Amino acid sequence: MNPILYDSRWSGRHGIGRFSAEVRRRLPDAYVTDLAGHHPVSPVGMIETELKPHVGAGPREPEMTFFSPGYTPSVTWRGRRVFTVHDLIHLDVPTEASRIKAAYYSKVVRPLVRRHDTLVLTVSEFSRLRIAEWADVDPDRILTVGNGVDDRFSPAGRRIQRNRPYVLHLGNSKPHKNLYRLVAAMAKIPDVDLILSSAPEISLYEHAHAVGLEGRLICQSGIPEEDLAAWLRGAAAVAIPSLYEGFGLPALEGMACGVPVVASNGSALTEVVGDAGILVEPTDVDSIMVGLATALGDEAVRAELALEGPRRAQKFRWDEVARCVQGVLGIPGGNAAQRVPRGLSARPHEPDAYWKEGAA
Repeated sequence: MNPILYDSRWSGRHGIGRFSAEVRRRLPDAYVTDLAGHHPVSPVGMIETELKPHVGAGPREPEMTFFSPGYTPSVTWRGRRVFTVHDLIHLDVPTEASRIKAAYYSKVVRPLVRRHDTLVLTVSEFSRLRIAEWADVDPDRILTVGNGVDDRFSPAGRRIQRNRPYVLHLGNSKPHKNLYRLVAAMAKIPDVDLILSSAPEISLYEHAHAVGLEGRLICQSGIPEEDLAAWLRGAAAVAIPSLYEGFGLPALEGMACGVPVVASNGSALTEVVGDAGILVEPTDVDSIMVGLATALGDEAVRAELALEGPRRAQKFRWDEVARCVQGVLGIPGGNAAQRVPRGLSARPHEPDAYWKEGAA
């Protein structure tokens, strides 16, 4: 097998960082060298991506595989590359886009997606098909490995207790998270708080005041990792009405904890949640409100989702995601034949075919 140079600079608590950390801790150290340094999308980090891998690999570089759990492969790397494009939010969502990002994706990411010596991973069928469309490649050139949960996220365990029931939103407060409509929907449901895990702009509090949610919009920024499952278990419902998600990990974590999940009926959330949550139209405040009211007040639905959520979440396990990645990288003990999580659907394909000369 080819030794692996793993870009651990991506590892962190949220999003791509979570994927990176969960996969890395499950890979055998004997086959992996970590690339440390500044965050890959910082100015210094971008320079490091083209310089430090050569230093870390030394003369072994042509025989090594450079793996990035994010969307920043090394262009100058002389060995094999595997990198992970979780979604195209930087192109598809105007508030996340910029000329610099568009140029990077056009001049760096898309050409490498098309190269025979580079393999691309992603986390959902939604993202796989969207990336293939954008890059104009066969979707089977892109491998879906998914995201996951582990045993920390289950119905049993400590739960946060508050004076009033609460709906929990995990994630940042960027516009595609659709928090203004979520606040408007929550204002129509009495005696339930909305707790956000990130600090919103002042304008969201002003909006809450205008629609009648003042005093019930609560910021609980910086929830410690060890408390996350307890906050989920304590919630009356988890809301993720995003306009765009490449996966939607909070929805999966909520389902794993047996909590009713109210999620958008678009992007990757549909395939992650399936029939184990309540899907709503994210651009319709009344649809979000009805979904929340059902999750909070319909005891039959709550009982059903308490069973179906954890059952659905079992199809997305970090151990399996790591085995998929391990198999793609050729590390012994990996499971190349099982690299698409059972909750997703993808045609089987053989990653080794894309390493062969001329398999463009």
